[in-house]
Amino acid sequence: MDETTYLTDKTFEEFDLPTPLVQGLKDAGFSHCTRIQAQALPRLLEGHDVAGQAQTGTGKTAAFLLATFNRLLTLPPSTDHHPTSVRAVILAPTRELAIQIYRDAETLGKHTDLRLGLVYGGTGYHKQREDLSEGVDILIGTPGRLIDYFKQGIFDLKGVQVVVLDEADRMFDLGFIRDIRFVLRRMPAPTDRLNMLFSATLSLRVNELAYEHMNNPAEVKIESSTPVADRLLEDVYYPANSEKLALLLGLLKQTPGDRILIFANTRVTCDRLGQSLKREDYSAGVLSGDVPQHKREKLLKNFTEGRQQILVATDVAARGLHIPSVSHVFNYDLPQDPEDYVHRTGRTARAGASGHAISFACEDHAFSLMDIESFIGHPLTKREISDTIICAPRNAATQRKGQRPGAKRPPKQDKGNVSVAQTSDSPKQTATVKPTAHKKSESPDNIDQRGLSTHNQSAERIVPAVAKQHSPPVRTRQRDFEIPAVG
Repeated sequence: MDETTYLTDKTFEEFDLPTPLVQGLKDAGFSHCTRIQAQALPRLLEGHDVAGQAQTGTGKTAAFLLATFNRLLTLPPSTDHHPTSVRAVILAPTRELAIQIYRDAETLGKHTDLRLGLVYGGTGYHKQREDLSEGVDILIGTPGRLIDYFKQGIFDLKGVQVVVLDEADRMFDLGFIRDIRFVLRRMPAPTDRLNMLFSATLSLRVNELAYEHMNNPAEVKIESSTPVADRLLEDVYYPANSEKLALLLGLLKQTPGDRILIFANTRVTCDRLGQSLKREDYSAGVLSGDVPQHKREKLLKNFTEGRQQILVATDVAARGLHIPSVSHVFNYDLPQDPEDYVHRTGRTARAGASGHAISFACEDHAFSLMDIESFIGHPLTKREISDTIICAPRNAATQRKGQRPGAKRPPKQDKGNVSVAQTSDSPKQTATVKPTAHKKSESPDNIDQRGLSTHNQSAERIVPAVAKQHSPPVRTRQRDFEIPAVG
């Protein structure tokens, strides 16, 4: 696997970077620029604003971090700087992305004396508040928690010299634009600071934000024939809803990988998938917006470090996160927004590596496929579903009783007064069962992934003695999208 083809011939040594940054780059193992770094850094180091667009996984984070450190190391604090003032603000749409930016900043800025701060919702409220009150130079965080501390007067924005908006299009999707404008309007004028905006896609509304709050930014676009990575294999299957789990299990057995990401559209689907995979003895974690923040961080750490093979997630894990060596991305549910497909598949085939994205165009989500293929500019490779791929899952009852997967279970008898008529292949027998107060309906565990009963109903016919009236089940409406916990 050649992972150097995405690099250019331009080296970081060609830039006039401060010595502490040069040492940080060596520690990180960076020597040559990616395309977005080679085109954006010369403008940024000269003090020009940049609105950058490039495929996910191409080094945008390192580009804006190097420009931020360089600006603060080469210029003195502004005249409005106070002990509680911050000199740079980096905003991210999700907690996980903010944490990752902070860790990258620690690596690149290890040899500087600049103080880093990290604020995000969900955990550590008082600890973050205390750290911030001691003073920081570079504040990285999500908009909600950052504004909360700002309104308490923990820090001020009068001396800001650098502003970065990462994944700006996602800011719109999550409804953060009013918060972003609130923060930007309390900083010095755009002409008195360095402004950067980076995203995998630059929509018209993002450009409008750039020209409203930036100083005549240069637009740097890394053109590509497709929004997805060049070395990404993209397949699509057309399963029925009842076949999806069996198809996933079969593909997992045929295409093992070190790290596998599985995306679904809702938290409920993720929870069910996680439980099913654990019954199949897979090391799987579930990451969604309602998972407590400390658990989310632990899940991501275990997955990143290889202690967990599979991560089932909503789109909370689709943006900006760099997880090394993700070999496969499964779209168990096709996303409704084509841009989300680009970000999901961007978790693999990063930094010049190869990857494999497999999507399920099922009965509920197949309508999204046309928009996705139109957006990325090419069709996905259609694959056939064969019996050799399908792998029937274990059900919970079978696992509890220690039965082997696929073993035929004895027929489940009604607990009312019933007579069991045997077929002509065996002697006729009758069995009397004592009635009970309640009658249990057939468990969904008795239905396989093709909707067929696990026992042969043609061989047995169960005739209830008394027909009982059942009230119709209460139907609930389920969301078709997931709102990640942010701020």
